Amino acid sequence: MLKDIAITPMYVTDQDAALEFYVKRLGFAVDTDADLGNMRWLTVALPSAPKRMVLLQRIGDTTATGSAETAERLRELTELGTTSWMILESDDVDAEHERLRKAGVEITEEPTTRPYGRDMAVRDPFGNQIRITQYLSE
Repeated sequence: MLKDIAITPMYVTDQDAALEFYVKRLGFAVDTDADLGNMRWLTVALPSAPKRMVLLQRIGDTTATGSAETAERLRELTELGTTSWMILESDDVDAEHERLRKAGVEITEEPTTRPYGRDMAVRDPFGNQIRITQYLSE
């Protein structure tokens, strides 16, 4: 029986820049940073959910993208914001908006009230979309 989602990939072109963004700006913590020879295995997780990791997968690692042509197409699609994305939960979207704005994060959608709660959207330095949602209280 399947139990949970363990790792979700986010495509990036520079793992060091991704590490700076996800750890220093968003507040993730490094789970694993290992050189596997053919790729760097770099995972981060929110301190509040350490078992649910994000793999910061470098576009161009042949184990993930195959050929150079495929990597280039994936890079183009990622920059358009069409490959990987995630939704993060917050207990205060407006405070998160202010914190991320001050940290220089690109905000693509200001906090908005929706039928399910309040949310906003940002982009990472590679084009990936990240929504931050504060769900309605039950």
